[in-house]
Amino acid sequence: MTAFLAVLVLAVWEWGSRTGRISTLFFPPPSATVRALRRLLSTGRLGENLGATLYRVFVGFGLGAAPGLVLGLVSGWSRQLRAVVDPFIAAAHPIPKVAILPLVMIILGIGESSKLAVVAIACFFPMLINAMAAVREIPPIYFEVAENYGADLRRVFSRVVAPATLPLAMSGVRLSLNTALVLTLAVELVAAQKGLGAMMWLAWETLRTADLYATLTVTAILGIGFNLIVQALERYLIPWHAD
Repeated sequence: MTAFLAVLVLAVWEWGSRTGRISTLFFPPPSATVRALRRLLSTGRLGENLGATLYRVFVGFGLGAAPGLVLGLVSGWSRQLRAVVDPFIAAAHPIPKVAILPLVMIILGIGESSKLAVVAIACFFPMLINAMAAVREIPPIYFEVAENYGADLRRVFSRVVAPATLPLAMSGVRLSLNTALVLTLAVELVAAQKGLGAMMWLAWETLRTADLYATLTVTAILGIGFNLIVQALERYLIPWHAD
């Protein structure tokens, strides 16, 4: 049903654009978007800019999500550390991460490091919050049973904490990965010469609306792809929880 509705919308859109009922300046026909995609692919522009975006997404995600996961697990386990971390989250998490880009560029310069740092900071918080919540939701009886069976801290972590926190931790991975894509595009819009965000900005400046729609289409495909990757990881790592 969803596929049928999508095809119907595209068909009406194409018809409206070709008959002049829809402005092609703002809404070029889907066929024009497909032609723009083919042209960007054939010239190599799409591949080059897509590579730059994916590099920033994955490196920024790794730099931010890994420490967020570790700190979240430890903070969820330690009440004392959580008392220190909670006010920091409350103060820093609501700040739009794009807003700190100028400050980061003053500190790290205008090169790639500042862009990766902003993406990493944005990925840090969803992972931290989800990991912390996952540990806190573990029933205390699980720890009591493990201790009664003589499990040390390493076994408690590997047999109790890790399996119990994986579902929420994977939700954190999904949120962080999607956040990495959003922040990467935002940073590229304002402070990059390469990347999908830079392509969007150039298409807007030159009124190449079909190129803009083509880039947005690639971005949507990336979002779908990231979610499919996370779902595959969930089926592999937590088969008892995956749908």
